[in-house]
Parts: sequence; structure tokens; C-alpha cells
Amino acid sequence: MQSLRIAATGMTAQQMRVDVISNNLANMSTTGYNTRRAEFADLHYQQLTRPGSVNAADGTILPTGVQIGLGVRPSSVSINPEQGTLSATGGDLDIAIDGAGYLEVTLPSGTSAYTRDGALKLTGDGLIVTSDGFPVAPEITVPSDARSLSINSEGQVFAYFDGQVDAEELGQFTLANFPNQKGLEAIGGNLFLETGASGPPMVGTPGEEGLGTTRQGYLEDSSVDAVREITELIQAQRGYELNAKVITAADQMLGATTQIR
Repeated sequence: MQSLRIAATGMTAQQMRVDVISNNLANMSTTGYNTRRAEFADLHYQQLTRPGSVNAADGTILPTGVQIGLGVRPSSVSINPEQGTLSATGGDLDIAIDGAGYLEVTLPSGTSAYTRDGALKLTGDGLIVTSDGFPVAPEITVPSDARSLSINSEGQVFAYFDGQVDAEELGQFTLANFPNQKGLEAIGGNLFLETGASGPPMVGTPGEEGLGTTRQGYLEDSSVDAVREITELIQAQRGYELNAKVITAADQMLGATTQIR
């Protein structure tokens, strides 16, 4: 009887599904967070009679055969690259990406990471960094006597100074995109790393080559849909309960077998 092991794989799969849903709900307020979705695939099949086998009785070919599935396995937890709602904040260094693309940041190891979290800050030296202190590439330094900043849709950063009418350009943000965004490796802190599955980053100017534009004074909300996640949670819970009932039924059948005299 394989049903005990099969149902156990189903319970494990639904448990992982609940874990993914709980992580989505926990990040409902995380800036630039994209929902994750657990995906599953069936396991190997026990081929009791292969389709197309010759029937020994009369030589005819069996049209279907007998194939017993052995359960389910997780195949991936993929990112849904759906853009969240842009919320106005009014902050000079709050940047939302309207469209495709990621800001590139430099980790302490020198490795490049990528994020859609545009809640940027300034260090004591005026360097523009993320909330965790990682500098945004290319590095832009704001002079201490700058009165205000302006960032246009192409990522150009301008500073205004007392006594000057015209703004002074300090630099320009670039955006990076990937052939397969779902192949990026999430490392926490709203950061992703390039992998062999994602492909190399294609860096360009905002608004060009299919990249999104930058919007100053906005932040991208999480793309989590609470109603959809709760619906998924109910389905996962019911799936877990049904697999548990299968284990109970299999246990009762085995109990009946042991009572045979």
C-alpha cells in the first residue's frame, strides 16, 4: 500500500505552500516586494502495465496501461514580477521604478545586487545608499550645502544650491533588467543576485530599451493581494486535511488487515 507515503508527500507539499503564503502575507508592507508562488510536479509512476504493451491473450495493444502515481514534489517557488501600486511619499530620495528594471547596489564584498526598493538615504559623506547602507551604482554624492534634490524620469539627479538659479547635475541612475527575472536569487533585504538562470544584467538608461522610468517622491508598494493569498491559504489547508484523511483511511485499512484470522 503506497497511499501512506503518497499522502505524506501531499501533506508536505501543502505545508510548503502555506509557508510561501505566510511569507507573502508577512511582506504585505515591504517596499517593492513581489509575491512568490509554490509550484509542484508529480513524482515517478509505478508502471504496472505500460501503455502500448501487447495483450498476451489476443495480441492487441493496450491503449492505456496501469500507471500508479507515487505522490507530489515541489518543483519551484517562483517570483511573480508584477509591479505594485506606486504610493506618493514626497521624499527627495524616494524613487519608484515605473516599469521594468532594478537599481544596482554594491555589497561590501564588491558584488553587485539588485533591488526595486527605492527608499534611498544619505550617508554622513553625502553618498546615496539603500536603507541598509549599500551604495547605489553608479555612486552619486550629494554636497552638504545642497538645498534640495530633483530626480527626473531618466534618473538624472540634480541639486539646487542657495544663490544659484540653475540646478547642478550630480549624476544619473541606471537600471538593470534580466532575460529571466524569475531566475534571480533572493538574499533578503529586498536584494537579488544574478544567477546563471537569470542571465546577465542589461544595464541602461531609465526609459530606454524597454526599461521603466524613475519617479521621485514615490515608492512601490508590495504586490501582495491579501484576498488572493487568503483564498490560497484556505485551499492549502483543505488540501492538507484531505491528505490527512487519506492517511487515516490507509491506517484503518491496515488495521483491518492485521485483524484478519
